[in-house]
Amino acid sequence: MKEKNRKVMVLCDTEEEYAQLMTEFMKKRKNLPWELRTYTNIQDMLSMEKQEIEMLVVSESAYEPELQSLCPKRFVVLNESGVMKWENLFYVDKYQEAEEIIKQLLGIYTEIADIQLPMLRTNHRTMFIGNYSPVRRCMQTSFAITMSLLLAEKHPTLYLNFEHYAGSGELLPDMQMLDMADLLYFLNAQKDKFRLRLQTILKHRGKLAYIPPMKSGQNLLTVTAAEWMELLTKIEELEEYEYVILDLGESMQGLFDILRLCSRVYTLTKEDRIAQGKLLQYEQILALYEYGDVLGKTRRLSLSHIRKLPEELELLTKGDLAELVKGLIQEMEEERGKEEGWNTQS
Repeated sequence: MKEKNRKVMVLCDTEEEYAQLMTEFMKKRKNLPWELRTYTNIQDMLSMEKQEIEMLVVSESAYEPELQSLCPKRFVVLNESGVMKWENLFYVDKYQEAEEIIKQLLGIYTEIADIQLPMLRTNHRTMFIGNYSPVRRCMQTSFAITMSLLLAEKHPTLYLNFEHYAGSGELLPDMQMLDMADLLYFLNAQKDKFRLRLQTILKHRGKLAYIPPMKSGQNLLTVTAAEWMELLTKIEELEEYEYVILDLGESMQGLFDILRLCSRVYTLTKEDRIAQGKLLQYEQILALYEYGDVLGKTRRLSLSHIRKLPEELELLTKGDLAELVKGLIQEMEEERGKEEGWNTQS
């Protein structure tokens, strides 16, 4: 049975193939806040739609002034010409990635939203996996992304990069893209709409969800430890991700507290004397400030035997590094299965 208060979004485009593809894409996104109805004929839509419409999305070529009689809360035109022909309407570029269109529609909708997004709870608690090393160029980000991609094949997984320089050009935001800094702003300014705002920022690589890292690493220095902890707590409260992979750096306040939050920490190192000295100093500081429990759940790893990594992110799931990570994931899931009583083979 459908929810009585389910919001309605109506999509109308006389280009049937486009309307069908967009509808299929939206229906795959199970946590959108609307019930979607699609039309390829204006008159059919006018005669059928009697319920209040939360958002009306119409292609530019299908627009007719009489559509205003439907009185949608938000009227969006899928722009085809690049010209904003009518006043008091919202415009979204029709010819861009479907995911970007949805993000922009969510952004428009957020301003009038009086509900939270439908909750997609997982069957398991959220597990934070930390990746941090005081040693540079130890392949930490490659390791963290590989683990994220592999986990995402079977489990809802979110990857977050907190390093001063994120390292992976494929994950970096362009200047127009919303990123981690915007999410923190929304967290502070619009706490009640966090779930919805998150959807406008999330990106995907295959099944893996990620938030684009901050464009400027300097911004990391201004975020307080309390803000980082609130962000991670909010993500945990969503109950949408079984695993959240944290790719951490020292440019953030509250690093040790975040490591304490993690169920497991991976610290990559090298075999040379300088690297070992840095690692020893890091471990001594953890003990000095009474974070010895972090050491207790830390796994040290050296990837010095791995000579070459693939250039494309998707290929990280194959090769020597992937095989190593698969073994670590199996160990982690077996341990988690014993704790939570679920079958790791499913």
